[in-house]
Amino acid sequence: MRLNLSVQYACAREACPPREDVKRWVRAALDPDVITRADITVRFVDADEGQALNLEYRGRDYATNVLSFPYEQGAHLAGDLVVCLPVLVRETAEQGKAFAGHAAHLIVHGTLHLQGWDHETSDEDADAMEDEERHILAGLGIADPYAGDYSIQSTEV
Repeated sequence: MRLNLSVQYACAREACPPREDVKRWVRAALDPDVITRADITVRFVDADEGQALNLEYRGRDYATNVLSFPYEQGAHLAGDLVVCLPVLVRETAEQGKAFAGHAAHLIVHGTLHLQGWDHETSDEDADAMEDEERHILAGLGIADPYAGDYSIQSTEV
C-alpha cells in the first residue's frame, strides 16, 4: 500500500505528536486488503479553528477532538483528519491517559471514519468500530481506550 501523508501543524507544533508517530498510527488503521493507495492529510489545530470547522460542517458550535473529511473511499482512499490539540490535551488530563496513546486513538478513530466506519448509525456499528479500534491499538501496544467511562464522542472546549 502506498501512503502519501501530509501532517500540518496549525498550532503549537512542539506540543503535537511527531510526524513519524502519526504515520505509524494512520498506517496501522488502513485496511491493506482494500486500500492500495491512501492520500491523507492530518492537521493539528487550535480551538478556534476546531470550533469553526465543527460548526461549519457538523452544525455544532464547539471544538471537538477529531473531525474526518473523506473524499474518496475504496482502493484509493483520500481524506483529511483535523485534530484539535487543546481538546486532545484536556481529554488526556481529564481521563488520566498517556498523551501519545490518546493521540493514537484519535488518529485511528478518524482514519477508520475515512474508510466508512461509523459509530453514530447504530449500537452494533459503534460496537464494531470500538472493537476494531481496540484491535488496532493493541497492535500498537496501546491499552483499551474504552476501559472505564471513557468515550471518543465529541467533547466541548
